[in-house]
Amino acid sequence: VINLQEQLDHQLQARQARETGICPIREELYSQCFDELIRQITINCAERGLLLLRVRDEARMTITAYETLYESSIAYGVRKALVAEQKRIDLDAKLRELAMAKRELQQQVENLKHTIESTQARSVQKRDAEEKVHAEELEKLMKGNESVKTQLETMLSAPKK
Repeated sequence: VINLQEQLDHQLQARQARETGICPIREELYSQCFDELIRQITINCAERGLLLLRVRDEARMTITAYETLYESSIAYGVRKALVAEQKRIDLDAKLRELAMAKRELQQQVENLKHTIESTQARSVQKRDAEEKVHAEELEKLMKGNESVKTQLETMLSAPKK
């Protein structure tokens, strides 16, 4: 067993296996070491060897299940990221459309304000002109009324013959 451990350490250094993280070289060397341990133990006690084989197979199935789950979650994450990116692009486009519509509506508001102001100005001018005409007409009528009144008084005050 000590000899096997020394061989494992030597192989890890020789093949430059990483000490941390996921390293396929390290995984392969540990797998070979475990298989050799199982072989040696099986020679001494077949039941222990078979039990270790079951443990090794279960560990490999568990690791395979974790790898599948990891790949599935990565794919899910990528899909969600793509959907989110598409949604962001769509929202950006909608934002630009709404900003353009807002500018157009603001321009319409400005145009309508100018129209209202010019209409009010024309209305004030027209009303002033009509008031002036009305005042002149009233003044004419008042003068005419005064003239008729004066004539009437003259006629009434004139001695009767």
